[in-house]
Amino acid sequence: MTRTYISGSLNTDQQEFIHLIDEYEISVFSTNTIEIYLHRKFNNLNEILENLVQKKFLTRLERGKYCRSTFKNDMVIGCFLTSEGIVAYWSALNLHGLTEQFSNTLFIQTTKRKEQKYLAGTTFKFVKVKQTKIAGIVKQGYGSNAFSMTDAEKTIIDCFDLPQYSGGYAELIRAFADASLNAQKMIEYCKVVNNIAVTKRIACLVDILEKEKFAPFLRYAKSVVNEAYSLFDPFGFDKGEFVKEWKIRLNISREQILDICTKQY
Repeated sequence: MTRTYISGSLNTDQQEFIHLIDEYEISVFSTNTIEIYLHRKFNNLNEILENLVQKKFLTRLERGKYCRSTFKNDMVIGCFLTSEGIVAYWSALNLHGLTEQFSNTLFIQTTKRKEQKYLAGTTFKFVKVKQTKIAGIVKQGYGSNAFSMTDAEKTIIDCFDLPQYSGGYAELIRAFADASLNAQKMIEYCKVVNNIAVTKRIACLVDILEKEKFAPFLRYAKSVVNEAYSLFDPFGFDKGEFVKEWKIRLNISREQILDICTKQY
């Protein structure tokens, strides 16, 4: 195995590399593409990177992926760690101001399978979904701090689809109650996610909360309701009121739902 030479101080190539990533304002990069972005070919790129890691100018995120050691934007890093990563679920709820609960786990939606990763105090949880479920992506931040995130409507739909990543069902109910949502977008994303139980749960919740401007969504929901009853809380007990209109069993009572929505943090 070839050993990498670690120089005692920054040599000319290392200095030039630092200068170029400063000039092009690059904070995260991979060895596969960095020379293209810098318009410069290095004969000893791996040695340069290893030296800069050792000297703490760079941090190795994983094999072939690096960031500036001073760069601390976890959203950017999380999205960079997987192909076309998107901040979603509980993390997106928080960024949209729909929950005050904060998790040390950052949830990243992706179409690729990737193991959970822990870096500098943050756990990155990668949630693999089908390509057909990718929608409602918005850009946040500027320059090297730019990253992708699900919009408010898609965030809510995704959390109902996979509530184990929502921070708790009570948090999700409260977030839905507080959010200003576009009914047409909710219809579009329900079609994309293609989970009838999700559509029924949301329609039932709209009725209980008397949420305004959701008549188009309720009409859509009525067109897709099936005959099978679904639990309102998929992780709760099989008990409670049967709501015939939406084929939902309210294992969280109407009174409890309203109480959750008015409860202060």
